[in-house]
Amino acid sequence: MANEKILIIDDDRNSVRFLELELCHEGYEVEKAYDGASGLHHAQNERFDLILLDVMMPGLDGMDVLRRLRISSDTPVIMLTAKDAVSDKVSGLDSGADDYLTKPFAIEELLARMRVLLKKNGTQAHREPNEIRWGKLTVNRDTRGVSYAGEPVTLTKREFDLLVYLLKNCDVVCSRDRLMEKVWGYDFRGETNLVDVYIRYLRNKIDYRFHVDVIRTIRGVGYIVKKNEEL
Repeated sequence: MANEKILIIDDDRNSVRFLELELCHEGYEVEKAYDGASGLHHAQNERFDLILLDVMMPGLDGMDVLRRLRISSDTPVIMLTAKDAVSDKVSGLDSGADDYLTKPFAIEELLARMRVLLKKNGTQAHREPNEIRWGKLTVNRDTRGVSYAGEPVTLTKREFDLLVYLLKNCDVVCSRDRLMEKVWGYDFRGETNLVDVYIRYLRNKIDYRFHVDVIRTIRGVGYIVKKNEEL
């Protein structure tokens, strides 16, 4: 029997109830969200093995949820929608969906596609620990834990996401606009010191505390994390 944790994000409560019953029968643990905003909150703050995401929802729709989720998460996503146009499928896949099913669908087909993605993701997770290292700094994206030389570092969610993005883009200068878009999840234009404030938070907790130079300022452009030669 399966024991993976699944998140369903769909505003159709009847559909959600049907999926919940079928998945629980198969042994999956199920969490539910009936709108995009709450679904995104669950997805960003809890660990799930797979997400079933409806496209057509009022307010924050499935495509918006997916784009924001992909900034900091690689959790497998299957899009569920009544739309069957090729352009819609391409848009969903280009936004980061792993698979796409058009309603109505046979539950057996959904379960088969879920098994493929869960097996693939489980194999990759076993082969590649989701951990980033920079010298003595260790960041675990699964547990969202951070430590330096074994000493824990407590970060807020936004501080953690900012640090991860900079580390993943090592040796790349990241502008403030780019950081706003990729970490905060929207396209920001104009003067702001929000990025600078959070960089200062990170430096207080890591650079200044441990006397290292993780995050460097490129004056007039943005910030960069240089590759650590100890690695």
